[in-house]
Amino acid sequence: MREPSAVFVQVDPSGELVAPARAGAVISWSDGAVEVTAQRISRVALRWSEKLPSDALILGDAWERSYGDLQWRHQQPERLLPWYFLAHSAAGTFGMGVDVQPNAFCSWTVDGDGFTLWLDLRNGGGPTLLDGRTLTAATVRRFEDAGTPWQTLHAAVASLSTRLPARPEPAPVVGANNWYYAYGENFDEKAVLKDASTIVELADGHPVKPFSVVDDGWYPGGIASGGPWDRGTPGVFDDLAGTAAAIKAIGARPGLWFRPLLVREPNSSARPGPHDKPGRALDPTRPEVLETVRSDLERFRSWGFELVKHDFSTYDIFGNFGPAMGSRLTTGDWHFHDPSRTTAEIVLAFYREIRAAAEDVVLIGCNTVGHLAAGLVDVQRTGDDTSGRDWERTRKMGVNTLAFRLPQHNRFFTVDADCVPCTPQTPWELNERFLDLVARSGTALFLSIDPAARTERTDRALRDGIRLALSGGDAAGIEPVDWLVNTTPNEWRAGDGTIRYDWSQPWGADPIG
Repeated sequence: MREPSAVFVQVDPSGELVAPARAGAVISWSDGAVEVTAQRISRVALRWSEKLPSDALILGDAWERSYGDLQWRHQQPERLLPWYFLAHSAAGTFGMGVDVQPNAFCSWTVDGDGFTLWLDLRNGGGPTLLDGRTLTAATVRRFEDAGTPWQTLHAAVASLSTRLPARPEPAPVVGANNWYYAYGENFDEKAVLKDASTIVELADGHPVKPFSVVDDGWYPGGIASGGPWDRGTPGVFDDLAGTAAAIKAIGARPGLWFRPLLVREPNSSARPGPHDKPGRALDPTRPEVLETVRSDLERFRSWGFELVKHDFSTYDIFGNFGPAMGSRLTTGDWHFHDPSRTTAEIVLAFYREIRAAAEDVVLIGCNTVGHLAAGLVDVQRTGDDTSGRDWERTRKMGVNTLAFRLPQHNRFFTVDADCVPCTPQTPWELNERFLDLVARSGTALFLSIDPAARTERTDRALRDGIRLALSGGDAAGIEPVDWLVNTTPNEWRAGDGTIRYDWSQPWGADPIG
């Protein structure tokens, strides 16, 4: 691949971009690998000069989950495109990206005269103290036209994941999740076992066992309040090992949610920096924090849980969710306890610790950085939350992430577009369409089924969708047809046919919601 036409270095986050020699850094390029040697470093910019057609549409990815914001868009030079981009015009489609599990947060900007790769090598909000260490920041790939934009994105994602071990043929991931009708409140072991019975009943004897996940709210302290994760709420979940055993006895596989990097009370192992819960977000470079996380995973395994969903770690590290991260990622000039590694190296090490401690437990990453978590989680929540209260949120988040991140499925991880709700507050005729699409896709299918919303009609559709998903979805695969012009595509190709889904409520999309 052609070398960049220019390289710039930023030592301090507030400093200017200068030539590497002026910054006291050495940048080398070999077979697409970018190596950096420096005493301290914040960012590196690599520029390629290449004219783009004026009619080019540009697509990128997202830092972590997407938020209904993935789309093909006309040239916008300031638009940040995390990890990879594609450019499509009448002349064809091409793009650039970095291999998964890089040691930098990597993003692109694209304009009519070329494109720039930004390697964020900071430690927290300040420079990383490499102290003369040579770091392989990323391996860069170029993608050429593979026939259509959809085929090109598939080929691109495949090329970025070649360094990962081959994924064994994954069993379909299908199950119940109580979040979108319980929302962490007013549920107990009895409700959890009811969910397990419901999903087993609707699986209707399928040989692949579904999961039943106990989501946020099972522990003392309130919703998303943090650990310790050593007990359930007294009088509600007194014996989590017994709960897991009861779920298994019903015929489902038990799963559990937790937030590994937050504690309920201020802690000496907390990290500095901007956060709405000062003194409570743990620093993953401290050995005692990693030991606590390992112990949590071992405890969940000893209780008998076969799936663990770890959540909120991007927010607890950066103090931001994806849309607010932007090009700065975080605010302030804080460092981790260990200032010698880049934030990307630190996040990767954290994910690897969780993967090793989980052993054969199925791991779901939620609010995790997909390009770093690839190969280190079994399932990735690729979009922000759907909703059991507001259909518009499900349309915006769920359909969008499935359409634009589906090529990552079974390459980076099993894609999870989030739960299909079945609740009295949301229109079943629309949720049923989302159920059909997710089931056909072969991606993870989780369902939040409020017992009060069950009818003969819902049960019939739920049973059909669950059994299709447990069988691996539509064998021919699905493809969004109108994704170049629609952020929530209505037309999908399935085999030799086309299916049209109407996602709109009678009054259309809610511009406020």
